[in-house]
Amino acid sequence: MSVPHISRRRMLLGAGAAAIGATGAITGLATSANAARPLASPTLMTGYVEVNNYSVGNVAKYELAGGGNVFDIGLIFAANINYDGQRAYLYNNPQVQAQLDAADVHIRPAQAKGIKILLSVLGNHQGAGFANFPDRAAAEAFADQLAAVVTRYGLDGIDFDDEWSNYGANGTGQPNDFSFVYLLEALRSRIPDKLITLYFIGPSASRLSYGGVNAGDLLDYAWNPYYGTWGVPDVPGLGKPSLAPAAINIQGTSSSTAASLASRTVSQGYGVFNTYNLGSSDASAYLSTVTRNLYGKATVYLG
Repeated sequence: MSVPHISRRRMLLGAGAAAIGATGAITGLATSANAARPLASPTLMTGYVEVNNYSVGNVAKYELAGGGNVFDIGLIFAANINYDGQRAYLYNNPQVQAQLDAADVHIRPAQAKGIKILLSVLGNHQGAGFANFPDRAAAEAFADQLAAVVTRYGLDGIDFDDEWSNYGANGTGQPNDFSFVYLLEALRSRIPDKLITLYFIGPSASRLSYGGVNAGDLLDYAWNPYYGTWGVPDVPGLGKPSLAPAAINIQGTSSSTAASLASRTVSQGYGVFNTYNLGSSDASAYLSTVTRNLYGKATVYLG
């Protein structure tokens, strides 16, 4: 990582191989997660979790004072797009796979509270990326793998993070204009009621329209990837309710900066606040500086 809309057809949806297998259905999300929040502050909060070190289930350990979830979306960081010399394939490292295999421990308790759990997919220095599929068939083959892991493990969707792909390595192609849009079209057709999100970085983030199709009509949300900063993702088809211009590293961004970014999110009417690096220790004091400005409520740690 850089240490790093919902589509107008949908509202935040509710509810899941090693290299792949295939169960899921989805209902609405904004209800249980946001029920206790002021109606004037419907902003959603993400929580990327480095699962090499922590459980994605930590997103369920925080509530707002008086009730309601702090986090709406938890992201397993991260699976990879790898290359076997002929094709791209989805790879889960042992730590990612362990969280998926123990979904009853790491994933289901959060989902039971209305928190959506997504698998973030990241490049892995092997040349394969979301922006260089050579044709539609190759993009569809990778979408098949993504849809299968979502279904097999009862996940709520896929997040794309186009970093560290090293385009051109191992004889792979350079980014092209159609690849990412083809991938999104294929994945959306396979998981029509799940979330698809974009960490707004890399070649894919600059190739979001092709053949009259806008990525924003296929994506649900997009967020700023640079922690401690404000930057509005430029995604054709996505409006303010689906964008997170603010991004913080819970273990690296100052509380004053985090509070300021939260206030700006509300004052400018954006619908998502992006956070990274939620750990295992009690971060309620820090998160309260955010939630007080987003929702007018402190954060409570449940332990």
